[in-house]
Amino acid sequence: MSKANLLVTFDPTHVESAKKEIEEKLSEVKEKGKLLKAEDGLAQISVKDAKKAVKALSKLKKFAITNRWIPVDKWTNAKIPDMQKCIKTLSKEISAKDKWKLDLGKHQGAVDIPQRDLIVKLTEVIENPNVDLEKPTKIVRVDIIGKTAAISILNKDEIFNAADKR
Repeated sequence: MSKANLLVTFDPTHVESAKKEIEEKLSEVKEKGKLLKAEDGLAQISVKDAKKAVKALSKLKKFAITNRWIPVDKWTNAKIPDMQKCIKTLSKEISAKDKWKLDLGKHQGAVDIPQRDLIVKLTEVIENPNVDLEKPTKIVRVDIIGKTAAISILNKDEIFNAADKR
């Protein structure tokens, strides 16, 4: 499993530019990051506190290459039972008053399961019935990367789409 706790998506035709932008932006928020892997439009990075870094990054301007900056809480195998177990454990962070949604990303030869089926299977283990696709207070983020899955429970200010800053 990866040691990355931050994923960054980017245009796959601009790997070197993306690496440079990631390094520059992390430096701007005084976050030391170690790039573990960057290929096929996805960078895996290790930082001290990914959620804090993303909150700081979201205040910056002028992102040219990178898109989504996504903290990772846990890694697991990309098999439905393993992902369900991980989500069930992490979903304890969703309180009774929280509204939530699942946000799913599939990268680099991810499992060949229809998206709708995958969403149903992954959400059925969450006991909180308050789904809100428009204004959730918590986001259950699942990124399937080949045979592994990065899973997080995020507040809406802990995930950031840099494309909105162009």
